[in-house]
Amino acid sequence: MKNEINIIALDGPAASGKSTLGERLANYLGFVYLDTGVMYRAVTLAVLKQNVDVEDETSVVQVAEKMDLDFCPPSCSDGRSNDVILEGEDVTWQIRKPEVEAYVSLVSTYPGVRNAMTMQQRKIASKGGIVMVGRDIGTVVLPNADLKIYLDASVEVRAERRYNELIHRNQNPDFDFILSDLKRRDEIDSTRTVAPLKPASDAIIIDSNKMDAEQVFQNLVDIIKTRKLN
Repeated sequence: MKNEINIIALDGPAASGKSTLGERLANYLGFVYLDTGVMYRAVTLAVLKQNVDVEDETSVVQVAEKMDLDFCPPSCSDGRSNDVILEGEDVTWQIRKPEVEAYVSLVSTYPGVRNAMTMQQRKIASKGGIVMVGRDIGTVVLPNADLKIYLDASVEVRAERRYNELIHRNQNPDFDFILSDLKRRDEIDSTRTVAPLKPASDAIIIDSNKMDAEQVFQNLVDIIKTRKLN
């Protein structure tokens, strides 16, 4: 049977749960899953590894344009959805380090960086059968996506979820730091000149403040069924 929905754009602020939802949805549909935030994290990590000043926009863009980035099926069962390979090195968990978290929002504001990543993202999506997750997928990267979802939640709820996630990874997080950092990232993401974080005009907005991951997933499955996927 031919799918009427072939490309899904899933956007939302940091720690809204969109990555978990996107991956599960892709598995359910038999689609490819791509978290575009990983690409910006990889750029940030590459910049840090090369000792480039993150505030030197020109140099950061050059790193983004030249870096060798690849995605592969997961090589081990440690919670990863795929392997992130940067310059031949597995950096799947390195891109989740606090120093990357601290600078990724800034790096992602640079137009040249976004242009470089957008070109790669559109090329990947051109094959169809994909759930692409990010902050500007429905508005900029894939404006003609068959279905656009914007997953939202209050910053306090998102901070609590991120805190619990880090606890589950046997880390020792500071809730107040997480909360202030999410507020900082929200400000940067929503006010940047290029591709600011916002719902697409035709996106379906899901408020997950009072919903757990299972409820959000079932809600989205119901939405897809009403679009007569099959």
